[in-house]
Amino acid sequence: MSNGQEGAAPRLKLEGITKRFPGVLANDQVSFYIAPGEIHALLGENGAGKSTLVKMIYGIMAPDAGRMFWNGAPMQVNNPRAARRLGVGMVFQHFSLFEALTVLENIALGMDGNLSRRELETKVREVMATYKLVLDPSRVVSSLSVGERQRIEIVRALLLNPKLLIMDEPTSVLTPQEVEQLFGTLRQLRDEGCSILYISHKLHEIRELCDNATILRNGRVVGECDPRQETSTSMAEKMIGGSLKGVAKSGERVFGDVLLEVNGLSLPKTHDFGTALEDIRFKVRKGEIFGVAGVAGNGQNELLAALSGEMRSPDAHINLHGLEIGHMGPNRRRKAGLCCVPEERNGHAAVADFSLSDNAVLTARHRQGLVRSGMVRNKASHAFASDVITRFSVKATGSGATAGSLSGGNLQKFIMGREILQRPQVLVVSQPTWGVDAGAAEFIHQALVDMADAGSGIVVISQDLDELLELCDTLSVINLGRLSPPMEVENASIEEIGLLMGGIHGQEAVAT
Repeated sequence: MSNGQEGAAPRLKLEGITKRFPGVLANDQVSFYIAPGEIHALLGENGAGKSTLVKMIYGIMAPDAGRMFWNGAPMQVNNPRAARRLGVGMVFQHFSLFEALTVLENIALGMDGNLSRRELETKVREVMATYKLVLDPSRVVSSLSVGERQRIEIVRALLLNPKLLIMDEPTSVLTPQEVEQLFGTLRQLRDEGCSILYISHKLHEIRELCDNATILRNGRVVGECDPRQETSTSMAEKMIGGSLKGVAKSGERVFGDVLLEVNGLSLPKTHDFGTALEDIRFKVRKGEIFGVAGVAGNGQNELLAALSGEMRSPDAHINLHGLEIGHMGPNRRRKAGLCCVPEERNGHAAVADFSLSDNAVLTARHRQGLVRSGMVRNKASHAFASDVITRFSVKATGSGATAGSLSGGNLQKFIMGREILQRPQVLVVSQPTWGVDAGAAEFIHQALVDMADAGSGIVVISQDLDELLELCDTLSVINLGRLSPPMEVENASIEEIGLLMGGIHGQEAVAT
């Protein structure tokens, strides 16, 4: 329901909004409106123009043509401060945070008033208590998990008492329990008259939460719908303009020899707010997809770093198809046949200012022969990057395009393709479909299944339970740096998994 405010002027109305970039028409005559007290979904594939549109609403960039209206009056926002004064708040998919500063200092940078540090901390703690957002204001951002960084953005937006709150993929790193808490917050804001523009590729969330939806494709509005009257599949097909096939697995799942065996993997905290790993043990067989579920910040990053070789673990037994690799660094592990994809694509998996061909060289130089005698083979690197772009349907102007010029989902497809096409014996990937649309997620999932069917072993670390239950053959849960015994996915209970995950970050699981 839209809070009984039918007949009132739209909170926000867009008429013919158009935005061009060199070689790209990002938004083409976009028109729709959001009513007061309405949760309105903005749907579309990666690259459909959603992020460009909301950046114009928030004042980060200006439209080339078209008009915006706020409560019936012409609206012109030249910068985010003007948007915030008007009552527009935004939670970004890619966080606008300074890693060397504390949580409280980052929040202060987003505030336009002159509150003292004590006053601001008091307000921050009030918001966190009201909306059950667990966070320590004194922690340095560089020590936080992705999920914890998301909470900073949400707190910062709620402190402004917005009349329109834009949320870009707000649940991509949250557990089901945390999602329900967030939805409770959003429904409360809606009932108080706040309008919410909600962007998400999790279409079951759109169906549960949103009152209306506008669908973009290639920068144009191609339809509107009531999500409550749709299925996730029907909305996804409206987005892509075609049908979804679903992930196809081979009939009988038969696994071969053990490809990766980990025993006794224990690592201390690398900083005060890190998570120590304690006696991690698991096996991955040929053709098996092994899932690791857990709330953000419970040791997932440390586990990936230990498996990739970024954190050495010489005392642990890490065996890759008969070869002990615990003492090896990332390059030697890649040569041996273990490739990894970290959860943070910007800055960790890819360098934004590098071209796609240069980003290909960063991890594929040895396995794809992209370097000879210390010199980059430019023709080979461009050919490999172009192959990734073609085979993984990456929307890019070519192998010379910078990674930063791609939408989040297209960059994720490029990174996944870069690793999969190296054909490793074992692939470890964290958050494989974070922030990607339904079509791209299906493509990535099918690529992982095909890879397993071809004989590789795969480890998927994800906070998305639906993803793990669809993809994986075997599943364990990581909590406070400890890994639960593995369970077969076909026999797994969601309630049991949720209990093992602990519900809220940093707390032990407690049965009630």
